[in-house]
Amino acid sequence: MDLNTVLTITPARHRDDLALLDAQVAPLAGGSDLFADPQTHLTGLVDLQTLGWPALTLTTDAGTLDTGPDAATGTDAHTGERATGTTPGLTIAATCTIAELSRLAAAPGWTAHPLIFQCCTALYGSFKIWNVATVGGNLCASLPAGPMTSLAAALDAEVLIWRHDGSDERMPAASFVTGNTTNALRTGDVLRSIHVPTSSLAARTAYRKIALSPLGRSGAVLIGRLDRADLSDSDDTTARDASAGTGRFVLTVTAGTVRPVQLRYDSLPDAGTLAQDIAAIDCWFTDAHGAADWRRAVSGVLGEEIRAELEQQPEPRQEPEPAARDQAAPRNGDRS
Repeated sequence: MDLNTVLTITPARHRDDLALLDAQVAPLAGGSDLFADPQTHLTGLVDLQTLGWPALTLTTDAGTLDTGPDAATGTDAHTGERATGTTPGLTIAATCTIAELSRLAAAPGWTAHPLIFQCCTALYGSFKIWNVATVGGNLCASLPAGPMTSLAAALDAEVLIWRHDGSDERMPAASFVTGNTTNALRTGDVLRSIHVPTSSLAARTAYRKIALSPLGRSGAVLIGRLDRADLSDSDDTTARDASAGTGRFVLTVTAGTVRPVQLRYDSLPDAGTLAQDIAAIDCWFTDAHGAADWRRAVSGVLGEEIRAELEQQPEPRQEPEPAARDQAAPRNGDRS
């Protein structure tokens, strides 16, 4: 859609250029959401892609590793800001596209790696959408069915926000989305990156998604994560045995709720406890993609499937070849 009230587009080269952002000037990344609806209040855009943030940066106890041709360094050349989180893991730039994230190869010990592709493919869109829609943009749109919200919350990611006053703020991704299309950003703020700790990438995960139609927007997305008991957030999984015992269990409920909801347990709960806790969630909602009582009911079923799956001993899972992942990407349908 043409934004015919926009008079200026400023390519950002330095963080100082973001001072232009205000109620009438918005940040532009991929633009798949920004250009989807009329934005008659806008008179200008600031292009974030020209900041040149590395799309994907992997950090270990030994330092920063490249994950692709655009990830030459873990430091922003324009600001000197280290583009990583406080613990070893994967840092995803807000400007990283869904396509780039979907092609990320697994590092040793990343048991949760299949979840990345599962969440990417939950965004039903053409190859055009996949190649321009960004991870940060999906989070900032803050739709209940946003798959990057599901992914980031389920892996206990931490988001980095560049506040308009020049300060930085980190918060759990699960707290970033506060409601249906609302989040923790204030006018002039920018989402800089999403950091996933190594401990979450080493966990076992189980994913369930349901919609009213095969290509419809998600009615409920549930992700279970069973952590390894031997890992803390500061540990490097490359030196550990993947057969280690299990630790805490986290069930993340999205798409059916106006914001991410997490149920946390010291270990796998019994079926009755989990069912009771899912039924007690109080922020289900109704729209064209599902009624609140339906979302609650199916989430109870999906939650038990996840619990039962993770209760079983893990079996070796074979990753699809990159070519197979690329073939699965182009789909037509809803943006979420």
